[in-house]
Amino acid sequence: MTNRGAASTPILKTELLSVRFGGLAALSDVNFAVARDNVHAIIGPNGAGKSTFFNCLTGVLRPSSGRIMFDGDNITGLLSNAISQKGIARSYQITNILPNATVFENVRIAAQSRRHGWNMFAHHSTLTDINRRAESALDSVGLLGKAKDLAANLSHGEQRNLEIGIALATEPKLLCLDEPTAGMSQAETDETRELVKRIANNLTILIVEHDMQVVMELADRITVLNYGTILAEGTPAEIQENPRVLEVYLKT
Repeated sequence: MTNRGAASTPILKTELLSVRFGGLAALSDVNFAVARDNVHAIIGPNGAGKSTFFNCLTGVLRPSSGRIMFDGDNITGLLSNAISQKGIARSYQITNILPNATVFENVRIAAQSRRHGWNMFAHHSTLTDINRRAESALDSVGLLGKAKDLAANLSHGEQRNLEIGIALATEPKLLCLDEPTAGMSQAETDETRELVKRIANNLTILIVEHDMQVVMELADRITVLNYGTILAEGTPAEIQENPRVLEVYLKT
């Protein structure tokens, strides 16, 4: 963990971001910023608004009000594919992979969607740059040796890491990781934590994660959500000592 981007301008920020479902406010006037080259974690109890917030940032949900700025552009309300083209990638649950395609094909498709869009008449072996990008993404997540395997035959932890590889293949400026260690064994969790550390050397990462040990080891900065608002924000040390956070969340 380093404060690599502490003094830099934010790559992502929200201004008075709100989401309402009928009379329920899932997010209320959230002002939030992610510094470049940082790992920024979002934590909070169940129902705090973490998923809603992530879904707004990645185009799954349209905010009711407020703005989302990314790398100087207003991306508020853009659809997911348009946000991907801007340079935000997100890892989803393992159901997002193509189980009957090879590991390589899963990542190549993502790389192709970012670089060239779809070209059904071009044989993928002629797209040297696409293949090179796919191989690089697989190498980054430790799956290059299983490139020819069917994705369905990977372990749970490997499938989750393939999701990260798919996201990396789109060459993002910001990588959003949604519960990357969910359902993993301790050994798989440790491997994924080290993977995120490695890829964070050259990338800004926003992570929602339930495993507090993972969060405290990875994050440069942590934002705590509670009932759709920001309860606290700071370094891991500051969050661990914050009495309001201890009261509502870190009850250990």
